[in-house]
Amino acid sequence: MAQTQSKVAKVDPVWSQITADAHQVIESEPSLSGMVHSSVLHHNCLGGALAYRNSLKLASAEMSEQFLRELADDAYAANPDLISAARADLVAVFDRDPACHRIIQPLLYFKGFQAVQAYRLGHWMWDQGRKDLAYFIQMRVSEVFGVDIHPAAKVGRGIMIDHAHSIVIGETAVVGDNVSMLHSVTLGGTGKEDDDRHPKIGDGVLIGAGAKVLGNITIGHCSRVAAGSVVLEEVPPMKTVAGVPARIVGEAGCSQPSISMDQILP
Repeated sequence: MAQTQSKVAKVDPVWSQITADAHQVIESEPSLSGMVHSSVLHHNCLGGALAYRNSLKLASAEMSEQFLRELADDAYAANPDLISAARADLVAVFDRDPACHRIIQPLLYFKGFQAVQAYRLGHWMWDQGRKDLAYFIQMRVSEVFGVDIHPAAKVGRGIMIDHAHSIVIGETAVVGDNVSMLHSVTLGGTGKEDDDRHPKIGDGVLIGAGAKVLGNITIGHCSRVAAGSVVLEEVPPMKTVAGVPARIVGEAGCSQPSISMDQILP
């Protein structure tokens, strides 16, 4: 048994740490043992745990947990990159959120992480041409988590959405890798034309709470958008913008604002 665990740790240290955290949760709070066993310890890999949690959260009278579980299992088997992206998201939340003390917490409790993983399933369905099923998943993510990400939107890895209430990401939006955003962020369009109308967010960008980025504009890599800002124009890389409408108020303040999470304006 110890030898098997050692091999797992070498192959997937994130999953190994999640299972270690699971035992700690049970030890400190035995009343959660049933949830922790069904969510983590009954599975032999992160993909199994993700499929279980997604299906449990998204199930309704209209779509059974069993069907959604099989759907997720098929998606993860066909595209292991979905699991790699989830692993990167887990590490991002653990590294950047000071309220996250164990890497198991996003998997069990954080709706930002859970909503992004459900979106990833919907996006995969969209790419497979199963658009109505993707819309159904989008609807359930919005109903359950208060997060509305269009399944056609393109979202990178290492995403951290803190608190995650009232997040809106539109159909033609693109979000790069290692992006952090807080609650009530909107990446929206303007007008009603059916074309490329949503923002393009570069790698390493930090978007503060309540910020609105509107239109087919680019937010350059490693930039910061201050809380409550309304961004209507392009933002160069490594700048800080603030205000309504937003204007450049200084440099980004560091090389990786989405990782440092420093929201103090210069």
